[in-house]
Amino acid sequence: MRPPESDFLNISETFVSIQGEGLDAGLPCFFIRLSGCNLRCSYCDTRYAYEPGPSIPLQELIDEWKGSGVNLVQITGGEPLLQPAVYRLMHELLRMGAKVLLETNGSMNLSQVPFKVIKIVDRKTPGSGMAGSWFPLNLRYLNSGDQIKFVLTGQEDFKWAVSEVARLELWHIAQILFSPASQFLAPQSLAELMLDIRMPVRLQLQLHKILWGRRRGI
Repeated sequence: MRPPESDFLNISETFVSIQGEGLDAGLPCFFIRLSGCNLRCSYCDTRYAYEPGPSIPLQELIDEWKGSGVNLVQITGGEPLLQPAVYRLMHELLRMGAKVLLETNGSMNLSQVPFKVIKIVDRKTPGSGMAGSWFPLNLRYLNSGDQIKFVLTGQEDFKWAVSEVARLELWHIAQILFSPASQFLAPQSLAELMLDIRMPVRLQLQLHKILWGRRRGI
C-alpha cells in the first residue's frame, strides 16, 4: 500500500558536500534541496529548483541521510516551507539526533518550525527584486542561534541593509550575515564597505563556489 501523500516531498536533489555558507561553513553536510519556489530573485543560482522534482518518501530521505554518515543536515530549496510535509521531516531528523539547518527565503511564516532547527532566513533586498516578500512577524520566531542573511547586489543594497539592521537592531535577535551576490558585487568591495561601518555583521562568502565553481550537487 502506498503511504499517504503527506509522507512525500518533491525533491530537486540530495547530496553531501562541504557546507559553504553560514556559521557551519566548512563542515561536511547532507543537503536536501526541495523543489518549487514562490520568489524569482534577480541573482538566483538555483533556478533549476523552480521545477517540480520527483516525489520521494520521507523515510527514503531519512534513510539516505543516515547512510551518509553526516550529522549536519541542511533543508533548502527553492523554498522548502511551501511543502507541508517538510515539518514532519524536520521533527524526524531532530528526533534521530541530526543537527538541522533550514534555509528559507523570509516570505513564509516560521511559527511552526521546530525551535531546535537553526533557521537561516534571507532578508531580500531591493536589488533582488523581492524586497516586499518579507514576513515581518518572523523576527519573533528567531533566536540568537539563528541567522539572517542579506545577499547584496551593490552599494545601494548595502546601504539599505545597514539601515535595516540598525533600525531593528537585528544583532540582538540573530546572527547577521552579509553576502555578495555572485557576479554583482565583488567580495573585496563588500569587505571594505563593512570595515567602514564596523557593525557586528559577518561577511559570508560561498565557500562551495570558491572550491568548485557553479557546479551542481556540491
